[in-house]
Amino acid sequence: MEKSRHYLSKTVFNYLFLLGFLFLFTACKNDSLKAKTTTKEIAKVNDILWNVNAVLPDGTTLDIKAIDKEGNLLNIKAIQNSDQSSFLNVKAFVGNKKLPVKMLVSKDKLKPIKAFNGGDVYDIKAITPEGEKLDVKGVARFENIVLIKAISKKGEFYGVKAISPTGEQNDIKGIKINSKDREMSLNGVDIHAHIKAMHPAANEDDFEISGKSKKKKESEFKRIIWNIKAVTPEGKNLNVKAFDADGNKFDVKAIQDSKQHSFINIKAFVDGYALPVKILDSKDEYSPIVAIGTDGKIYNIKAITETDAKLDVKGISRSGNLIHVKAIGENENFYGVKAFAPDGKLNDVKGIKIFERKVELTVQGNPVYAHLKAITQ
Repeated sequence: MEKSRHYLSKTVFNYLFLLGFLFLFTACKNDSLKAKTTTKEIAKVNDILWNVNAVLPDGTTLDIKAIDKEGNLLNIKAIQNSDQSSFLNVKAFVGNKKLPVKMLVSKDKLKPIKAFNGGDVYDIKAITPEGEKLDVKGVARFENIVLIKAISKKGEFYGVKAISPTGEQNDIKGIKINSKDREMSLNGVDIHAHIKAMHPAANEDDFEISGKSKKKKESEFKRIIWNIKAVTPEGKNLNVKAFDADGNKFDVKAIQDSKQHSFINIKAFVDGYALPVKILDSKDEYSPIVAIGTDGKIYNIKAITETDAKLDVKGISRSGNLIHVKAIGENENFYGVKAFAPDGKLNDVKGIKIFERKVELTVQGNPVYAHLKAITQ
């Protein structure tokens, strides 16, 4: 009897041990699978269309439309096609066809916004209940951002918003990737900025309804340097640096050159030059993030641990127009990458895609998959 009980206890112990081992193995395997993601599109959803409206001071909204050559009113929508809603494309619709909407280069202070249907260019207007058509234009540029307003016949400025079916609101803004007046050419027309719907940033829009500025002039603004850090689960911030082939390290910073802080350039500072930092097109599992020298030289971006270990910083997955950027630790633990302002403001570091094509542009012969920016969370 005693021998039988001993045998039964041993059998139960072996069974529980095997069960525990299988559970642990499965958990480890699942964790590994969760970590093993790629820069392919994730969390793809059916298009969610956000209405684009001008918002009056009393909360009344005006539809914003594109107007074709026959005077037909075409819908303008922001399109959410993934799990993120912080950076959305804005398109005009002709049936199921989606037309690009862009801000044009102009000598005028107020920049026109148009929709493009092949060689045809359509006006963008806000429509009042009486059928009056109000201009919708870029009214002021703050480095990478151009504020967009609907303008009444009296010269009053009305905010332009994208409004989701659930009531979430984004600002409609002009986005610039380079510092020049001209971004690109589309069907022979010079483009000043790309139109996107973005999460609002507090205190960024300093225009009263009259269009008069409430704050100091932009020319009085002093550059603000934001630090770039990888954040561990324990809350430790790791420095992020650029490294050349010889192991020399250089600062990587976000540069706020205007009062707006929702869309900030990230640069590597090498021998007196502020080098662009980009996510490269690659066949690798995770997309490399590098600074590109004026001679095409590549500087790899790394996070540095307390023990001076260097962790890769890469684009690990894509949600719509955003590439998620992480520092990759041991066992493929992913650490978020953030930009920290001196006054405590915090932005996410993300890859930004402006176009639907795979390669955005080439820099010194290097194919760029996305632009690295510090954006409002």
